[in-house]
Amino acid sequence: MHTKRLLLRSGPILAATLALPVGQTAAVSGISVSTTGSTVSVVTSACARINGSWGNAALLTSRQANFAQGRQAALAGTTVRQSAAWSGVSPGTYTVAVVCSSGSTAGSQSVIVSSASAPAVSSTSSSAPGGVLGGMGGAARDYGPLTLGIGSALVGTGVIATGWCMRRHSKPYRL
Repeated sequence: MHTKRLLLRSGPILAATLALPVGQTAAVSGISVSTTGSTVSVVTSACARINGSWGNAALLTSRQANFAQGRQAALAGTTVRQSAAWSGVSPGTYTVAVVCSSGSTAGSQSVIVSSASAPAVSSTSSSAPGGVLGGMGGAARDYGPLTLGIGSALVGTGVIATGWCMRRHSKPYRL
């Protein structure tokens, strides 16, 4: 009898716990830039396909002020991973920027191409404007009210579950 009541009471908490990883996978975004010799490549998962295009990536020198002035490459790939690459890049410091076909910026990152064939990536990077630049990059995306509502519901469920468990453990004769 006690086991049945325990399962009935913990069902909503279990469902919320199982839904938590699903909600968190959508939060990861940004770009990853790497160099190998004179080849620079960028990988992202932040873009959606619109009218047959994922978007574009640009390789900018320090003298180039905006996205349109850089060496452009179209993103190619799948819904999980899009990428672009430039070969024959001369040594120097560059900025790689990715703009999705929706017009949103997936991110930008500085990269150093050295004359040696060893990979070199700088540590400065930034994500889309308008968000904080901490964590894994998910905070830089502007999420809608549905995502915020689901997140708030999960946090609220966690608070309620914590209170319920603390109350239950303070009185051992209750279930």
